[in-house]
Amino acid sequence: MPRSYAFLDHAGPIPFAHRGGAGGRPENSMAAFQRAIDLGYRYLETDAHATTDGVVVAFHDRTLDRVTDSSGAIARLPYARVAKARIGGTEPIPRLEDILGTWPEARVNIDLKDAPVIGPLAQALHRTQAWDRVCITSFSTRRLAQMRARLPLFTDRDVCMSLGPRGVMALRAKSYGGATDKLVRLAATGIACAQVPHGLGPVPFVTEAFVSKAHDLGLKVHAWTVNDAPDMDRLLDLGIDGIMTDELITLRQVMTARDLWPRATAQPQA
Repeated sequence: MPRSYAFLDHAGPIPFAHRGGAGGRPENSMAAFQRAIDLGYRYLETDAHATTDGVVVAFHDRTLDRVTDSSGAIARLPYARVAKARIGGTEPIPRLEDILGTWPEARVNIDLKDAPVIGPLAQALHRTQAWDRVCITSFSTRRLAQMRARLPLFTDRDVCMSLGPRGVMALRAKSYGGATDKLVRLAATGIACAQVPHGLGPVPFVTEAFVSKAHDLGLKVHAWTVNDAPDMDRLLDLGIDGIMTDELITLRQVMTARDLWPRATAQPQA
């Protein structure tokens, strides 16, 4: 029988604010996360890096160059330097603990972006006791395995984690009739969900067979990054369990029209 995770305790498909809803405010900024909360979102998606002195920050890229007024690799900089950078020239880079502390009712999907963040992230989650409020994912199967190995040092709780890329590809093979004994073993060791692109260019990645096979294994399916209403409707028709979007108002409108928007968190349109 699949394990139960507090993070996934949600009635209906989960709306996720991708990087806080990057379509409306500077990505991964406190302003973006606040806008998402104000719009009624309670699931925030973000990314994690660690500075050279072990501070976990919510930031997508390995370097500051693309979205801030500063430069340099985060893993090679002390937090004092990173704290001076401004996203879009205006917004400071938040610490993960700032996000967890500012919105204690929010749940946070965390993408491990680099190996140096693994230890500091485990320590940050231990300090905040946020184990039930987070789901941990990564584009690296190795990083996820290293994180899973680290968790028993800090908690005896079952922490929500997603399949790594190898597991996702095995699941996709299963949806086409391939053998996936390895995936079955992965699912049995506490993996909770598959977080995947909704499409690869014009080709859908998430199909009815993909969702069905995931559900057969007790896995939830969350799709990213879905910014157009027709794609949102297609995924909801397939029985998707979560949608990550930059376009927060669009997703809310689509889900509200289907009576899927969480009633307890509905807010006037901003």
